Amino acid sequence: MIALLRSLAFYLAFYGISVWLVLRALLALAVAPHRFARLPRKWAQAHRWCLTHLAGIRVREEGERPATPALYAFRHEAFFEAIELPGVLDWPVVFAKSELFSIPGWGRVARAYGTVPVDRDGGAKGLREMLVGARRFAAEGRPLAIFPEGTRTPHGVQAPLRPGFVGIYKATRLPVVPVAVNSGPLYHRWIKRPGTITIRFGTPIPPGLSRPEVEARVLAGINALNP
Repeated sequence: MIALLRSLAFYLAFYGISVWLVLRALLALAVAPHRFARLPRKWAQAHRWCLTHLAGIRVREEGERPATPALYAFRHEAFFEAIELPGVLDWPVVFAKSELFSIPGWGRVARAYGTVPVDRDGGAKGLREMLVGARRFAAEGRPLAIFPEGTRTPHGVQAPLRPGFVGIYKATRLPVVPVAVNSGPLYHRWIKRPGTITIRFGTPIPPGLSRPEVEARVLAGINALNP
């Protein structure tokens, strides 16, 4: 019962704040664009506060991020890591499934922020559009963040990487930082469980490796927290 009440408090607070921040972002885009940049990080910070103080979930970050631009490959177990991205990285470009851009208000804000749509059913055309976005933002020096498994994967299960990951790796020529996350057991459920979620940044993998080698190293890195 306590976990249920804490989860309800988390949902009411976080999604209420989310609606408010989306409205603020839309207003900023219309009348004060210079104020827009700080709002995505505020969203991630609000999420972290709600997790800690309402759901009883603490977040531990391990490892270091490189000082230069990189491609961050995140393990994807829950919606948790997608929300946390603007807080754990500095103004990251996020690759997200195209269906999310149909959410009223949020879709416009996401495009303005620099989120790249991933059309999983778009075939070669969808892949080309994704690579164009990846090259453009990489040239601007922003960190890129992708979920190479393509969708959420249950904790303890190792899924193959989608072809788009290697395409971005080769197109941008950036080092890859595998990021292990063990959010699934605590977060990927209606009733959140108290405990600690770890975000572990692995050793950067240099550009220019063959597909089998970079895939093997990324798989090992993002699954470092799996049993």
